[in-house]
Amino acid sequence: MSSILTNNGAMVALQTLKGINANLSKTQSEISTGKSVASAKDNAAIWAISKVMEADVKGFKGISDSLALGQSTVAVARKASETITELLTNMKGKIVAAQESNVDRGKIQTDVTALTEQIKSVVKAAQFNGLNLINGTGTGSIDVLASLDRDPNNAVSASKITVATSDLSTGGYVAKAAFTGSTNAAGSGDSFAFSMDAGVAGTGTIVITDPTYAAGDKISLRLGDKDVSYTVTAEDIAATSTADVVAIGLKSAIEGSGANVTVDYSSGVAGTLVLNNGVGSSALNVTGQFTNAGAGGLGLLTGLSVTTGPFAATALTNIETMINTAISAAASFGSAESRITTQATFISGLSDSLKTGIGAMVDADMEEASARLQALQTQQQLGVQALSIANQAPQSILSLFR
Repeated sequence: MSSILTNNGAMVALQTLKGINANLSKTQSEISTGKSVASAKDNAAIWAISKVMEADVKGFKGISDSLALGQSTVAVARKASETITELLTNMKGKIVAAQESNVDRGKIQTDVTALTEQIKSVVKAAQFNGLNLINGTGTGSIDVLASLDRDPNNAVSASKITVATSDLSTGGYVAKAAFTGSTNAAGSGDSFAFSMDAGVAGTGTIVITDPTYAAGDKISLRLGDKDVSYTVTAEDIAATSTADVVAIGLKSAIEGSGANVTVDYSSGVAGTLVLNNGVGSSALNVTGQFTNAGAGGLGLLTGLSVTTGPFAATALTNIETMINTAISAAASFGSAESRITTQATFISGLSDSLKTGIGAMVDADMEEASARLQALQTQQQLGVQALSIANQAPQSILSLFR
């Protein structure tokens, strides 16, 4: 049946042309924006996922900046610690030379003082963006933002790399008469040194006194290559004899150190430890050092002297302690810097992977879009022709009325 009111062919051609035009518009949008999912209406689920991932990429850019800042800060502290280690090693050479009697200890003292001032200069200068990790003024550690962690419930939390500071400051040392004397002692007061011969059943005595201690004061001993120490607590200060408490604490530390000596606590004399280096043992050098709670890690540099034989012996013990402190600081900073560098490399690679994933979800395939554009343009032309032909169909009805 032919009708001049309802042209089914034209309606079909029109709907087809509309569909072709819609697809053509979408393809042109993909070509102009470069995205197959440019807005939420294109694909709501993919668009939402891509936006979350894009936000994470932005966050990782901030994390990369934080890691770069943290790495630079730690690198400065590491380099300063290494420099201080070298300076202390040079100072040790001077102090060793001062152990000889026939030397000009005054000139050696001048060199030691100059090296001390250089170390102080390095400590002051070791800052990056105003943060100094080795001058003892920090809070004990700093946190470097390292990553953003997203759990299955889409909750985000920040993870950090904690870098411990190291106190390599040289001030704050106050000597105390922590030792009244020791068998064969080369000195007493806040330090001492003596040697126990090899192969001879000998006894060394360490007498710890009761000066006015403060919580945090530390008594350190070195027995051969073993280091032991005891830190005074507030409870120790309240005890009847702090010296007894310290001596007992040191006895436990010595017994747990693996040093090849036996140690007894002499109850007859307060604060007295008796060391025994038995037959068959190697020679044993024993040194002691008091460090007050307010002293910096290199506080023993204050008043370091080689002007006399006993002072030079004490200085040798102290410089060894400080070298170990500086080496530990440099190693700690080096380990932290290596970890930060590894994390920065990982974050950079992770950001690239996220960008690749986002692109795979929302970027347009330009080769496919180009081919589709050519096909749709041809379909559009044919659709226009088909609609034109369908619109002319009612004209044929006129021939029925001639």
